[in-house]
Amino acid sequence: MTEAYIYDAVRTPRGKGRKDGSLHEVTSARLSAGVLNSLKERNGLEGHAVEDVIWGNVTQVGEQGGCLARTAVLASDLDESIPGLAINRFCASGMEAVNLAANQVKGGAGQAYIAGGVEMMGRVAMGSDGAAIAVDPSIAMDTYFVPQGISADIIATEYGFSRDDADALAVESQNRAAAAWADNRFEKSIVPVKDINGLTILDNDEYMRPGTDMQALGSLNASFQQMGEVMPGFDNVALLKYPHLEKINHIHHAGNSSGIVDGSAGVLIGNKEFGEAHGLKPRARIKATAKIGTDPTIMLTGPVPVTEKILADSGMSISDIDLFEVNEAFASVVLRFMQRFDVDDSLVNVNGGSIAMGHPLGATGAIIIGTLLDELERTGKGTGLATLCIASGMGAATIIERV
Repeated sequence: MTEAYIYDAVRTPRGKGRKDGSLHEVTSARLSAGVLNSLKERNGLEGHAVEDVIWGNVTQVGEQGGCLARTAVLASDLDESIPGLAINRFCASGMEAVNLAANQVKGGAGQAYIAGGVEMMGRVAMGSDGAAIAVDPSIAMDTYFVPQGISADIIATEYGFSRDDADALAVESQNRAAAAWADNRFEKSIVPVKDINGLTILDNDEYMRPGTDMQALGSLNASFQQMGEVMPGFDNVALLKYPHLEKINHIHHAGNSSGIVDGSAGVLIGNKEFGEAHGLKPRARIKATAKIGTDPTIMLTGPVPVTEKILADSGMSISDIDLFEVNEAFASVVLRFMQRFDVDDSLVNVNGGSIAMGHPLGATGAIIIGTLLDELERTGKGTGLATLCIASGMGAATIIERV
């Protein structure tokens, strides 16, 4: 089978996902187009240089609807002969775009693809598209649906993680992100966002809160306790599914959960012949990809079984992985991953994660693959695994190998 290589990976800074956020004036299509233009310019992509643009975005309504991928191509400087495919695997949409592209290349369906995603959470509100699993009683009741925050608290309760455990991980995420920016570790991949006059709107992740400490986080109220405990109460739904739990321990809040932000990211993937034709040197090989379905109530445990699957499919063990990117949707997700695989926390999310810098839903999967690649190159390490939990109970993972 043909090998699929990563030739480049870029992302925008992440802006606060609200009306006073720096990227609020930028549409999803325009932000995506900026990423596509950067990949075109950096890699000399003229004409029909890539087979397709596969683009993830989660809330596919309004300006993010109508096959946003194709709209982004037409808004960019890419040739109009390049089509676009919009996909949605919730929080793993950006990663699934990369994985689909890689597997298309491996299967011989074109020499190269651009893959990634976008989410303008300050312009298109999360959940505004509706979801049958949440709003159709016949489905919600059968699946014991609860909101994701409740699911994160179920994980904490089931696997014994305390509020202090979650807050300590959040503080470390902030510290690592601040250190990474101070050390210019994202410099290779960041594409500053500019306005129509060429003036820079944003060139850094603005959601970060450097200096966050345990005392500050300790003053925050648990975000999901009221929706869990006030009648009818989602805790009651969860306890029907997990009767061995006496009660749900609500430990998550805004400070130890992922931030609502705007952002976009893209990855250029191709075979050996594509690189030779364009004078490009591959940076990494996409060694394996995987996805899996999981319990839809606890919902966010997917990184564990999908990692087990991708390792088994690849004939690898956890000790073969040098670095990990585990999306910090909620602190308990990462804590459970490290607990299950007995992974040293110094190898996980080395440069901080979504708790510190935010989680632009459709883009995050592509962002963490790029971050993982940059860190493998910076440290001279060989193999990395990126994984995300996914709404409604799924997991996705990608293993890359530096070349």
